[in-house]
Amino acid sequence: MSEKTDIDGSRVPADGDVPPPRAFDLPPLERGATVLVTGATGFTGSVLLRKLCAEPGLRVRALARPSSDLKGLEGLPVEWVRGQVYDADAVGKGMAGAQYVFHVAAAFRSPGIGEDEYRRVHAASTQLIAEAALRQPAFRRMVHVSTVGVHGHIENPPANENAPFAPGDLYQTTKAEAETWLHAFAKERNLPYAVIRPAAIYGPGDRRLLKVFKMAAAPLFPMLGRGKCLYHLIHVDDLTDAFLLAAVHPAAQGEAFICGNPEATPLERMGRIIADELGRKLHPVRIPAAPFFWAAGLCEAVCKPLKVPPPLYKRRVAFFTKDRSFDTRKIRARLGFACRWTEDAGLRATTRWYKRHGWL
Repeated sequence: MSEKTDIDGSRVPADGDVPPPRAFDLPPLERGATVLVTGATGFTGSVLLRKLCAEPGLRVRALARPSSDLKGLEGLPVEWVRGQVYDADAVGKGMAGAQYVFHVAAAFRSPGIGEDEYRRVHAASTQLIAEAALRQPAFRRMVHVSTVGVHGHIENPPANENAPFAPGDLYQTTKAEAETWLHAFAKERNLPYAVIRPAAIYGPGDRRLLKVFKMAAAPLFPMLGRGKCLYHLIHVDDLTDAFLLAAVHPAAQGEAFICGNPEATPLERMGRIIADELGRKLHPVRIPAAPFFWAAGLCEAVCKPLKVPPPLYKRRVAFFTKDRSFDTRKIRARLGFACRWTEDAGLRATTRWYKRHGWL
C-alpha cells in the first residue's frame, strides 16, 4: 500500500505511518485476470481486496455472506457474489472464469459456532474451491490461507513448516483438516496452489490483538506465569503482500509457508513499545497462571451450554502463558519475501491509529 486508508476505506492523514518501501519486487498478477477473494469483508481480506482493486487490468470478484456488511468497501470496483463460502452454487459463480483465488475466509472462534460450521467454512469450502478451480481452463493458482495454529503448542520453538500438526481447538483442527486435504488433492489432481500460514495478524483496524494494546494503556500490565510469552507477529500489510507473491512466484507452487516477522517478540516488549508510544511507562505485574486456567475452565463449562460468551477462555489464558515462535526463513529464502514493517514501527503505527480513532 502506498497510501494508508481508514477502516471504512477512506483516506486518512498519514501521521508518519506511510509504510516503508518494499524490500523485494512484487510481480503483478496476469493483466486481465479474474481474481476471486473469499473472506473479503474481514480485516485481512479487505486489505487484500483494496490492493487488488488498485492493480490495473484485474477483474476483482469477492464472495460474501448474504449477511455481510459491505459498508467501507463501497465504491471499489468489485463484483460481489452473495452466498456462503461452502455453498456450491455461490462458489461456482465466484470461480467462473477465475485465474486466481485467495481463500481467506475463516470462522472466528465463538461459542455460537458449532463444529459443523467450522468444518463447512474451513474444510468444505476448500474442497469446493479447489474442485471448481480445476474446471477453469485458464486457472493459474489458488492461495490458501491457513494458520500457524495447525501446529498447536510448540514444545521446542521455533517451529518451521515441517513441524507436526497438533491443533488444540476446533478452529485449528478444521484448518488443519482443510490444509491436509488440499495438499493431497492438489498432488493427485495437479492443482496449482500455495499455502500461507500466518502468524498473529495485527495492524490498523484489527480487533483481536486490541486487548494487548488496551492492557499496555492500563495502569498495570498483567503477565501470567514466569515465561517470556513469545508472540510471533505479522503486519496485515506484509501478510497481504505475501499472498500476492505466493500467487505468482514459481517457487511457491505446491508449497506451504509460515508468514511472520523474522523473530518472535516477548509480550512484555510489545507492551513497552505500545506504552512508550502512548507516552507512559509500562508496569508489568506477574500473576500465577494456575488459578486463571481453573477459572477459565469453569467459565467455559457454565457458559458454552448456554451459548453465551464466557468472560474468560482457557485459550485466552494460554495466550499469556505460552511461547509461540516460528522459523520464518523459508518464505524469505524461497520467495525473496521481506517484511517492511518492524515490530517497533508496526506496533507504534497501529497504536497511533487506535488512539486516533478512539479505540485506546
